[in-house]
Amino acid sequence: MKVHHLNCSTIHPPCARLYDPGGKIFRRADLVCHCLLLETGDGLVLVDTGLGMRYIEHREALGKGVFFFLKAPVDPEETAVRQIIRLGYRAEDIRHIVMTHLDLDHAGGLPDFPRARVHVLAPEYDAAMNPTKQERQRYVADMWAHGVDWVRHAIGGENWFGFRNVQEILPDVFLVPLIGHTRGHCGVAVKTGDTWILHCGDAYTDRSEVKPDDQRKTPLGPRLYRRKIPADYEQNMRRQEELRRLAREHGGVVTFFCASDPREFRLLSEGR
Repeated sequence: MKVHHLNCSTIHPPCARLYDPGGKIFRRADLVCHCLLLETGDGLVLVDTGLGMRYIEHREALGKGVFFFLKAPVDPEETAVRQIIRLGYRAEDIRHIVMTHLDLDHAGGLPDFPRARVHVLAPEYDAAMNPTKQERQRYVADMWAHGVDWVRHAIGGENWFGFRNVQEILPDVFLVPLIGHTRGHCGVAVKTGDTWILHCGDAYTDRSEVKPDDQRKTPLGPRLYRRKIPADYEQNMRRQEELRRLAREHGGVVTFFCASDPREFRLLSEGR
């Protein structure tokens, strides 16, 4: 299996210093939408989509407040569909999309791949289709208005490096429940020979939150985000502790990363 690391929309929340102590107060930060493209024996698989072409052409569909806060998407060449075409494929070649969750910056590219089957944990599907008042700000129904071929997976499965209810949904592609950020948030584990990679979605946003060997203090922005955004803060904190344990005990076998950290994306996309 060949794995491509893609940044499918650079997002620019206000005040870079909130995310990097050396950043400028009046400059916006540069975070990423880290997605994966998997070349498998069963065709192409996309893990998350970032923000797609529709929301470059129709930003109003995201809501003015969202666009002002994120200042994204702005570059069509960063969309998953454009990057896939540059690799020599067509949008129709994406047979499966596996979602960590359905927040707008993860699911905004779904309209670019209308023929794909979209895999999601059942509790996440239920949250997106029937959001509470608090959840309405995170889900944009326009992203699946074109009619998605959903594949809903109930929680259940085997143990995997200490994580429970892990299930293989495609050859060498596994859903790892990481409930907390949303009601049905999950990681996506990919077996690559004798090792693994684990896309953790938004279980954390800065690697200092979960990496034992990172001695940086977590910046204020991710700490504020962690307090405000998760559906269940306490569960989210337990997931981060599980990831710290995974790094300590199995760091030589499992490489994990989140959706937002530009340092992690740079290292992985450069093959380091």
